[in-house]
Amino acid sequence: MTAVYPTDSLLLAVQGPVFAPGDAGYAEEVAGFNVAHRPAAALVVGATSSADVAAAVRYARATGRRVAVQATGHGLTEELFDTVLVSTRRMDRVSIDPLNRRATVGAGVRWNAVIEAAAPHGLAPLNGSSSHVGVVGYTTGGGLGPMARRYGFAADHVRRFTIVTADGRVRDIDENATGEDGDLFWAVRGGKGNFGIVTELEFDLVPVAGFFGGAVIFPGETAGAVLHAWRAWAPTLPEETTTSVALLNLPPDPRLPEPLRGRSVVALRFTHLGAGGADLLAPMRAVAEPLMDTVTDLPYAAIDAVHMDPTDPMPGWDRGCALAELTAETTDTVLAHAVDSPLAMIEIRLLGGAIARRPEVPNAVSGRDAAFGVFTVGVLAGPQPHLVPAASAALVEALRPWAAAGGLVNFLGQASPDRVGSLWSAADRARLRTIAATVDPDRTFATNVILG
Repeated sequence: MTAVYPTDSLLLAVQGPVFAPGDAGYAEEVAGFNVAHRPAAALVVGATSSADVAAAVRYARATGRRVAVQATGHGLTEELFDTVLVSTRRMDRVSIDPLNRRATVGAGVRWNAVIEAAAPHGLAPLNGSSSHVGVVGYTTGGGLGPMARRYGFAADHVRRFTIVTADGRVRDIDENATGEDGDLFWAVRGGKGNFGIVTELEFDLVPVAGFFGGAVIFPGETAGAVLHAWRAWAPTLPEETTTSVALLNLPPDPRLPEPLRGRSVVALRFTHLGAGGADLLAPMRAVAEPLMDTVTDLPYAAIDAVHMDPTDPMPGWDRGCALAELTAETTDTVLAHAVDSPLAMIEIRLLGGAIARRPEVPNAVSGRDAAFGVFTVGVLAGPQPHLVPAASAALVEALRPWAAAGGLVNFLGQASPDRVGSLWSAADRARLRTIAATVDPDRTFATNVILG
């Protein structure tokens, strides 16, 4: 029988606050970006250090509960009943080593803090389309951002991390690790949160102070012309260019520019490093008359201007897939599913370039062989929110004939564990499952879906 481990013992073991349902501050602590899910954790530990995280894990094991972790709540997909939730938002230290071009961050850090700290040194991190996303969750899922075709996945540039495993141990693991730690260094970089709670991350920065980029936004009625032109144009681009195209159904939000409010539009996202960006973009600018064109020379601190992702919490649903090719028929399939769609966004991203190359120190990142990624987002609000999951599932299913063998973890969205496992090759999935079974045999971590 499991011994009783009083909550008082947890309070004595951690420096940060502990919240139970009904406590003042509990609701704020569990709140995240995706408000479609309302966590109902048995306890929340506001961790301030790796030691706090380790104490929370040991407490959960002693009381027979699972453990989950949340920094920003962007990746939250369940309510976490009878779970000890570790909130890492207080672990917000950022340190920049400009000489070695590296950053060290705590588990609660968001990308905007890293961008701000690195910019005075002419350096930039490999963040995603939104700088409001947490560094750790994004990176452990691979990390595919607006400079990915030039520099690859964020996980490819991780040098060291600190992780708390299911036995409550704090482990510092770097690129020279061997044995079980070496397996974890491979698995955590791309295997998402299946192996423990990463409490600190050290990674390379890149020498980028600015870029040529932004968005060209066309009227929705030009979607066919724009998507077919983009399909032919995008694969001709050099690695210095990262691009995507998105079909957007925008709300009548007064914070949006007036020409875009309440409209269906097509957004061409474009990031180019170095000279010649305007010449590369010229063929797409000529496809149709845009409603707005924000592409220009920008400091890296303005990187959010490329995708213009929302920053306010919302009830969201997302799902995606990876494609081996984007043919005319594939494009027509996407366009057909966009007609009267309840989805807020259907995006197609160009992959390839450095994304396809394996790093010098191998990792578990999936989806390198895909040519394109498709990602859908819906808002579970309004008169018919139940239509959103079915619409995203229908599009993913319709694209199956062109699907790549694997996929991208961070862009899979809300899917069953068997779909998560299918992202990797048989050999990599077997290795991931072996590692997960070794370090978390009792499935302490709520996010451990690798074991399927």
